[in-house]
Amino acid sequence: MKFVVLFGGASGFVTAALTGFWAGRSADRILLDGAIGCLAGGLLFRWFWNVLLSGIRDTYLARHRAAAAAAAAAAAAAKPKS
Repeated sequence: MKFVVLFGGASGFVTAALTGFWAGRSADRILLDGAIGCLAGGLLFRWFWNVLLSGIRDTYLARHRAAAAAAAAAAAAAKPKS
């Protein structure tokens, strides 16, 4: 999680700072834009990481439930009727 937030913050800072630089802003505005971009990038990457992990967790649980249901159905079908 720390890596994701740090990566998001760094990419947000670089993106905002380069955009400000190419727009011809002063150095103090470039650093302010970079700081705001760092915060926004970190928060967005953290949110995206949580969404990604939630999707992976849901997929794993759904596959596990399907496998358990298939095993139960196979066991019921193999059970001899008396």
